[in-house]
Amino acid sequence: MYILDASAFINEYHTDEPVASIPLVREELEDESAYRFDAMEGSGMHLHIPDEGTVERIERAASDTGDAGELSRTDIRLVAAAFELDGHLVTDDYAMQNVAEKLEVPVEVIAREGIDEQRNWHFQCGGCGREFEEQHDRCPVCGSGLSRKNPA
Repeated sequence: MYILDASAFINEYHTDEPVASIPLVREELEDESAYRFDAMEGSGMHLHIPDEGTVERIERAASDTGDAGELSRTDIRLVAAAFELDGHLVTDDYAMQNVAEKLEVPVEVIAREGIDEQRNWHFQCGGCGREFEEQHDRCPVCGSGLSRKNPA
C-alpha cells in the first residue's frame, strides 16, 4: 500500500497499487489537487487515522533525528500511517523521509531526489556557537536561537 502526502496529489502521482492517506492531507489541499484527493477517496482510497501510541513513537523518532521542529502534525501522522499500514510513504518532504528511514519505512519520492542517507541533526547556537544534540527553543547557555546543523 502507498500512503500519499499532499505532494502526491499536487504532482498528480499515479500507481496501480492500493493507496491510503489521512484526512489531514485533504485540509492542506486547494483547487485541482483537492479534487484529485476527493476523486481518489471516491474510487476507494483508504483513509487512515493512526493510533496515538504510534504517533508518539513517530514523535520520539523525529526528536531522535532532530526533525521534530520541521514536521507538521499532518507529517507525523502520515509517517505513523505508513508505519501502521506497513506501506510505502509517498512524499517529497526531506524531514519525513529522514524519520521514515530511521523507522525503516520505505519511501517513494515524486518530483525531487530523495535523501541519500538518514541523518541525526545537531543544533547550533547563533550566539555562542555551542552545539547540542537535542533541540531546545533557546540556547541553554546564552539564550540565543538555535538552528539545525548537518552533523557531517
